[in-house]
Amino acid sequence: MACCRNCLCCHCCCRDEETRTPEELTILGETQDEEDEILPRKDYESLDYDRCINEPYVEVLEGMNNKKAKKYEAVKWMLVFVIGASVGLVGLFVDFFVHLFTQLKFNLVGKSVEECSENGCLALSLLELLAFNMTFIFIASVLVLIEPVAAGSGIPEIKSYLNGVKIPGIVRLRAFLCKAIGVLFTVAGGMFVGKEGPMIHCGAIVGAGLPQFQSITFKKINFDFPYFRSDRDKRDFVSAGAAAGVAAAFGAPIGGTLFSLEEGSSFWNQALTWKVLFCSMSATFTLNFFRSGIHYNKWGSFQLPGLLNFGEFKCLDGDKKCHLWTVVDLAFFVLMGVVGGLLGALFNFINKKLAKYRMRHVHPKAKFVRVLESLLVAMVTTVVIFVASMTLGECRDFASATTNNSSTALVTLNEDIINSTIRQFFCPNKTYNDMATLFFNPQEVAINQLFHQDGTFSPVTLTVFFVLYFLLACWTYGVSVPSGLFVPSLLCGAAFGRLVANILKINLGMDIYSGTFALIGAAAFLGGVVRMTISLTVILIESTNEITYGLPIMITLMVAKWIGDFFNKGIYDIHIHLRGVPMLEWETEVEMDKLTASDIMEPNLTYVYPHTRIQSLVSILRTTIYHAFPVVTENRDNEREFMKGNILISNNIRYKKASVLTRAGEQRRRCQSMKSYPSSELRNVCDDPAAAVVPAVEEGQDMLQQMLERRHVPYPNLYPDQSPSEEWTMEERFRPLTFHGLILRSQLVNLLIRGVCYAENQTSATQPRLSYGEMTEDYPRFPDIHDLDLALLNPRMIVDVTPYMNPCPYTVSPNTHVSQVFNLFRTMGLRHLPVVNAVGEIVGIITRHNLTHEFLLAKLRQHYITL
Repeated sequence: MACCRNCLCCHCCCRDEETRTPEELTILGETQDEEDEILPRKDYESLDYDRCINEPYVEVLEGMNNKKAKKYEAVKWMLVFVIGASVGLVGLFVDFFVHLFTQLKFNLVGKSVEECSENGCLALSLLELLAFNMTFIFIASVLVLIEPVAAGSGIPEIKSYLNGVKIPGIVRLRAFLCKAIGVLFTVAGGMFVGKEGPMIHCGAIVGAGLPQFQSITFKKINFDFPYFRSDRDKRDFVSAGAAAGVAAAFGAPIGGTLFSLEEGSSFWNQALTWKVLFCSMSATFTLNFFRSGIHYNKWGSFQLPGLLNFGEFKCLDGDKKCHLWTVVDLAFFVLMGVVGGLLGALFNFINKKLAKYRMRHVHPKAKFVRVLESLLVAMVTTVVIFVASMTLGECRDFASATTNNSSTALVTLNEDIINSTIRQFFCPNKTYNDMATLFFNPQEVAINQLFHQDGTFSPVTLTVFFVLYFLLACWTYGVSVPSGLFVPSLLCGAAFGRLVANILKINLGMDIYSGTFALIGAAAFLGGVVRMTISLTVILIESTNEITYGLPIMITLMVAKWIGDFFNKGIYDIHIHLRGVPMLEWETEVEMDKLTASDIMEPNLTYVYPHTRIQSLVSILRTTIYHAFPVVTENRDNEREFMKGNILISNNIRYKKASVLTRAGEQRRRCQSMKSYPSSELRNVCDDPAAAVVPAVEEGQDMLQQMLERRHVPYPNLYPDQSPSEEWTMEERFRPLTFHGLILRSQLVNLLIRGVCYAENQTSATQPRLSYGEMTEDYPRFPDIHDLDLALLNPRMIVDVTPYMNPCPYTVSPNTHVSQVFNLFRTMGLRHLPVVNAVGEIVGIITRHNLTHEFLLAKLRQHYITL
């Protein structure tokens, strides 16, 4: 037996140096080597969407009458409107300066190219274009160095936040400024990115920040506004802001609402739907009002609904042979959906490889290396655009760009606008360069040309453009600049759709509407990349203002998603996974129901008693990283059933025994940390006989047996009315713990900082009471335990935590199947889910990390190994 104990101890001691099993690596959130998959990180916290119904909150409810409730609701509606209007103004700001910088660049470089085509100085024109683009990209990249979370589109981060994961810094004012300013320089710098994705991130930041009336970045912005200081309210406003960002980007308020519901929120408040739609409407019409007034000088005309406008798809009046699409076309749309799914899967595969390479070889290096990478991408993109436009384009007749045949029509762009966006580089009079017309224009203009112009581009031009754009857009997404993916995907897909239309019309002689095929191609490729269905369908329908496109767009997106999902995930889910964010899917796999709550819960609990000494609270908070603690009492009433070996309670004993060693080691660490306290009483607490701690044992000894022989307890005396008994039996030492509620770390620290406690010779009624406003005053940056001045604390004082704990959290039985646990946790937006047995004793706790796909998969493998 001694030999076995020695072997076991040696095995445990050497475990860290040995190769861990895949299950252990999954549970620890680690990877064995660079080639392993990235697993969810443990340092991401969860949002707490569930309300803490403690006594301060109940007092607020009791003081709330119908008049106050209506006033509170009116304030929320007003804030929703302000958020939507603000997001619309942000979109106006970005669009105005992007248009200004882009027009300035293309006008100067275009004139230079026309002059140099005759004088032979094209190298000078290329240098001018490089100077513009690299200056703009340098500014955008430096802004990302100031705030790293401003990189990319921000949709993966916002999607994670709405799923219930708190990612540091994503909704701060500094991130908003760097994102909004950086994206306009990135788009103006000629990189293959869009401004629509960053608009969603900016909208979410506006939604998170405005209702708080304070800023951490600019500390002078701090108004006394005590409302909406909870994760629940903040997440609801972020949902509204993100939806407003989609609405402003595409002029699609309903699509924005569905985006926030489908792609973001893992849990949804039904009352929130109307507010989110109202916020989206506010953003759309605010942006529409100002853009229409600025561009057309017709204030109140509402002619430009979003930053990206697809124009109107319809045939010329009187043309009875023209049709947007027919039933026969649906077969080609399905095939385009298949190809779009394959191309999207290829795009995501390549981009994932590039992202992993950046994580291993670029990000660990000095920050300026990221700037150099951004400049390299900008330089290559500029050179490719310039060389392709000068050498690979074909000269086409002007007539083909301004006339329409019997089956197509140019509706939204009149002849003047067409001529202003057509480039004539190296082409004779009355002809134009089709490649330069695509590359030397803003991406939105190029999309409209592909949607609405007939016979403008040759098949060779479309093929070369698609290949170059595909590769450069894939390389660009992930560079350290603010960048979106919607517009590049739409433009790449539109080129693919027009190529299909050209083949069908020229080679097969079919009478089709080319713009429809361009739109379906854009939808197929975008759907294959992002894998959105419902919200993207509605966004495209609203952007085209043509309801008859609903069926073909929906079918194409469904097929593209099914084909793409066969190979990999959507681009946003891939980047979420690469960041190690513990996302919760919509549901668990059927096979996971072989597991129960007791299989996946964390049995080693750190708990507090209803009345706990300050010395113990400080020790617990300083030596653990948990964000919630069960409030328990010892269940002496069930000792008889306990000793008889009731099944559930026996399981509880097994869990308690298995965690004794962990508890004892943890208690030694606590005592070591208390020796460094400034208070003399705290320094000597470990020497107090009433708080005896298990001493260090020699290697090879059985710590559990030593504890039992010396009559030590796993924890020092936490409850003031009890003390360790020398006559306690083994069963008494592992007595079951009756569960009374949960209290958060932030609440305990708040109680300590505000001096909420009472003396041993007093009752808990003398303890000071905190209001709900005082408990939430520091939200969202609650003080840390290390900010506490320990010299001012009396370690023998007692804290009554019962008024501030959540006495009625959601709980599950140890025998609950994983699918039921998952649905409860995800639907209600929980942060902690206690596991309580049939007699009210807590046996474990479940958090988000216990429900991730990787963790469940590891536990399922352990389950099979056990069987």
